[in-house]
Amino acid sequence: MDIPSFYEDSATSWGPDTKDSMPRSPTLYSPLARPSTPPTSLKDDRFQMVLFTPRLVRITLTNVSVTDEGGYFCQLYTDDTHHQVATLSVSVPPDTPTVEVRQEAVEGGEVELTCLSPRSKPPATLRWIRDRREIPGVVSQQENGKTVSVSSTIRLPVERRDNGAAVSCEASHPALGGQKRVRHYRLDVYFAPTVRIIPPPGILREGDSLSLTCSITGNPLPRDVQWTKINDTLPERAEISGPTLQVSRLSQSHNGTYLCQAQNNYGRAADHYTLLVYDPGAVIETHSAVPYAVIGGVLALLVFTIICVLIITIWCSVRQKGSYLTHEASGLDEHGEVQEAFLNGNDASQGKKEYLL
Repeated sequence: MDIPSFYEDSATSWGPDTKDSMPRSPTLYSPLARPSTPPTSLKDDRFQMVLFTPRLVRITLTNVSVTDEGGYFCQLYTDDTHHQVATLSVSVPPDTPTVEVRQEAVEGGEVELTCLSPRSKPPATLRWIRDRREIPGVVSQQENGKTVSVSSTIRLPVERRDNGAAVSCEASHPALGGQKRVRHYRLDVYFAPTVRIIPPPGILREGDSLSLTCSITGNPLPRDVQWTKINDTLPERAEISGPTLQVSRLSQSHNGTYLCQAQNNYGRAADHYTLLVYDPGAVIETHSAVPYAVIGGVLALLVFTIICVLIITIWCSVRQKGSYLTHEASGLDEHGEVQEAFLNGNDASQGKKEYLL
């Protein structure tokens, strides 16, 4: 901050324009009275004198806060007293905003998110971003002394597929020089579990081992997994390790339907597997691995091709028959002309004979 020039044999004083800005008494400087004596520092250690001449006084203020705002005056004492006021305005950039969730996000419901920038001057601009698209929010402001608190609230419908989806809140401000303060947030959507038993490959015979794994999804993920056998108890050799059920040395007495169940605070789910153990020497007909839909598609294509071939064959046959009839008619016409010429020729000869007689 530069202080206006002052005249020789004059004194200057620095002080706030209002009592609230800097509650300190002014400091007097007489540069020509004691040239070898450095000027006295201001009482606030954050003020430093960087230039002091008969024509110019310059000070710096470090660690500026919004409470330092206000008018600062320089007084010039000559025959008349003059002063000039310099107004200090402090800009407060926002910190990285915070994201608050008012209630839990449950599948099929809505989640309310609030982005908060508690302190800025002038007010920060908040934007919600999801999948590179802006989501309009309801903006509110509240003054906190010389700074402003800004918030932006959005409501989003959520499904289980939205669990873990990322949304971002951006705060922009003139003091950031084009940069942004960004807070990333991932949606935490609660939903009931789903259960699927992964069956073993191939067929099982007596003496084989059975291993069934229960694949579970859910939020929160169920901690307890229950394995049961419908209308019976689990085999003595059954071992349960988390979501996996293992039975060694299978026999036909182990045949039956096994059930996997899981639940959380939002629901329950189950899946079943029917075990069929065969004799060691039993001959099992294996089913074709080709899906019936593929077979049906191939048959439909074959029938369509046959129909097209038949249509083309019939069309070519009709066309060739028509061409034959046309040529045959043309041949009859030529034969008729010859016959007529022959008859006319006889008449002409007779005419000639009559002419000669």
